[in-house]
Amino acid sequence: MSNRQRIIRIDPGAVEIFCGALAKSLNLSDRAFSVVFTGTASMRRLNREWRKKDRATDVLSFAYADEVVDGMPFIGEIVIAPEIAALQAVQYGASPEREIRKLIVHGALHLAGYDHEIDGGEMTRLQNRVLRRRFFTDGAGLIRREE
Repeated sequence: MSNRQRIIRIDPGAVEIFCGALAKSLNLSDRAFSVVFTGTASMRRLNREWRKKDRATDVLSFAYADEVVDGMPFIGEIVIAPEIAALQAVQYGASPEREIRKLIVHGALHLAGYDHEIDGGEMTRLQNRVLRRRFFTDGAGLIRREE
């Protein structure tokens, strides 16, 4: 995990635990992926460069082939803009914590090969099943509370 933004305080240990449980849930335990938290301006640049959309987005997934990390196939990176996630959480009536967890799940499903734009709802159904599981809501918070 890498945190390249300063707006939302992220707990790296909690992110690692959550991603481990998610990987197990999605049968990805034998593969590695990373989560990068970035600022809104960086996310806008990435979205413009890779998707030709000149606006910040909440999550992007970058799949890799033939990469190995710690002896495991590295399937890619999930890049999240926590500030955008927090704004969306307000719109959806959810907590920023829940929204960030949802975005990690969404990104991991893309890295696992799902594509909601062409799969007839398969990815969305699987994402909804994952979001109902206990590990999704339990455990240490990914967002650190102010001290």
